[in-house]
Amino acid sequence: MEKKPNIRYLYDIKEVLYDKNWLEKAPNLELYYMYRGVEEKSGLIYDITIIPGQMLGKEFTKTKGHQHIGKFGEVYIVLAGQAIFFMQKYEDDKVKDVYAVKSKKGDVVIIPSNYEHITINPLQKELKVGNWISKNCKNNYKTIEKMQGACYFYTSKGWIKNKNYKKVPKLRFKKPLKSIPKNLDFLKQG
Repeated sequence: MEKKPNIRYLYDIKEVLYDKNWLEKAPNLELYYMYRGVEEKSGLIYDITIIPGQMLGKEFTKTKGHQHIGKFGEVYIVLAGQAIFFMQKYEDDKVKDVYAVKSKKGDVVIIPSNYEHITINPLQKELKVGNWISKNCKNNYKTIEKMQGACYFYTSKGWIKNKNYKKVPKLRFKKPLKSIPKNLDFLKQG
């Protein structure tokens, strides 16, 4: 990759971390690397994100998490390692739906519109994911920041509910797709 990555540092996501005690003494680590616009075609851009395998105290390394502004979806492909894609639908100050997709190299995951989502690296190995998204899509981090994370954290002890959410649906799991959809025009809908 020739492009320089945008780097997300630990202190950039401090509001959404589970292990606040660990955070107090932790240095401002480089958490993950985002290579934006590696490819572009038909109004879509292809990004690559690399997430080294490390622990954030008791929590597995993750992206900050966001929701798309508008009705944009996104398609992820696991290029190396393993990932957990965590999704929650937050409306009217409530989580209406929450699920996770465990995936490995070659698996594909579609992020539906109106879902906040986080990519988690559940191993002590590097995770590399690619994603296709509309070049018109913008991100919103407000709810994830306000609630100090998603409604569940993935930790060395498993899934733990975030106490800042009053009521949370039971976490369910979905299977990934085995191939990328041939037509990605649905990603252009905003």
